[in-house]
Amino acid sequence: MDTVTSPAAGGPATLYHRRHARQQFAKTLGHVGPAVVLLLAIGPIVAGAEPFTWSVVLEFAVGAAYLVLMVREIRHLRHNPFHREPVAWLELAAAAILALESYHIWHRHHLAELAGGPHRVHTLPWVYAALAVVYIVLAFRMKQLDGRRFLHLHPDGFAVRTTRLGPPQELRWADIAAMEPAGPTEVLVRRHDGQTHRISFADLHEGAVHRDRLLDHARTGLLGDGSGEAGVGLRGE
Repeated sequence: MDTVTSPAAGGPATLYHRRHARQQFAKTLGHVGPAVVLLLAIGPIVAGAEPFTWSVVLEFAVGAAYLVLMVREIRHLRHNPFHREPVAWLELAAAAILALESYHIWHRHHLAELAGGPHRVHTLPWVYAALAVVYIVLAFRMKQLDGRRFLHLHPDGFAVRTTRLGPPQELRWADIAAMEPAGPTEVLVRRHDGQTHRISFADLHEGAVHRDRLLDHARTGLLGDGSGEAGVGLRGE
């Protein structure tokens, strides 16, 4: 099994979508948007159409950091697309670019109004500001979003959530009559009260491996040392 999906000691294992690596590359390429905003912002300055101010210096500095972080992110994804830093610095850099450009546009129009121009409501600065807030939230919440898919194996049973939405399934050995494989990536859980639960790892990276981990855990939890009652335990393949 990929070491990145292994749980920390006794903790839940993060489950990743089977197209996780592609999704991360697509997300990184999506940062072309803030890069275009940066180019549009510095274009008039380089051409001499706008003055060189402290905010412009800050934009250049953030832009340089942003490009370095983008290259770093692409290299990182090639080696380990499943590792997530506590803070997504590329998202923070994108937020800084959008926030600076939001201020830059607002300030430009504000000066025009002070010079006698008509008052107008400009939506673009607010759009950039809103996008900056979204990037900031993503920067600090990406790891938590990944962790919404998990498999937690513990002595009393297990808990699992295979999608980001919806509540997790929490099952205890005392409530389970039997567990059996249902295809290469699914597990069928039968409860003592007659209810059944189908747990599918089909859309997850290494889904068959996670299914086998759960079944192996069930063999230990339901059968124990082999002294359990007949008819209560794990059904073989």
